[in-house]
Amino acid sequence: MDENKIPLVSSMRQNYRRGRLRREDLMDSPVAQFTAWLNEAVAAQVLEPNAMALATASAQGRPSCRTVLLKQYSEQGFLFFTNLKSRKADELKENPYAMAVFFWDVLERQVSIEGKVERVSDAEADTYFTTRPRASQIASWASPQGNILPSREILDQAFNQAALHYQDQPIPRPPFWGGYRLIPNRFEFWQGGLDRLHDRFQYLLDNQNAWEIERVAP
Repeated sequence: MDENKIPLVSSMRQNYRRGRLRREDLMDSPVAQFTAWLNEAVAAQVLEPNAMALATASAQGRPSCRTVLLKQYSEQGFLFFTNLKSRKADELKENPYAMAVFFWDVLERQVSIEGKVERVSDAEADTYFTTRPRASQIASWASPQGNILPSREILDQAFNQAALHYQDQPIPRPPFWGGYRLIPNRFEFWQGGLDRLHDRFQYLLDNQNAWEIERVAP
């Protein structure tokens, strides 16, 4: 490796200047607060504001992380969909807990959500699957997510075969494709600050299922 071509990452930094986050700025409901910030991310034209880094871990505690899209949410939880034979699905079967992190760089904000994860019903998965673009539905059948592929051509062939098979007819949801609901017990809202003195607030679910809000040191 040519060391002259390695970026000097130790000197890469931004000083955040967009503002402060105060306790009085926060709503009592973390889901309402998330909605307010998500709407601001949409208004700021963040690229895929519903993209979240989803971290899972095996029963042995070995972590993995990937970016997925949030597709629905409510006070009951945050939904994402995936291949049920994927690594994340295997890990959630062994260890049904996860954390999702949203980073909206233009707003200098981050939200993390953690909690238990459960499978959504087949009916919920079916309902969402019908809203997907047709090409995405075909891709769900064609891609053996996480498996080794000898070549890109094999994937393209599988896509074309699935497209031909379902030509001129509705595409059913694959039995190996479904959704998960992340049921939060903790949120953290982070606003970048000057000199690395960021503002962080956490919402923790107490024994009475009420949210306690606390400031956290940066």
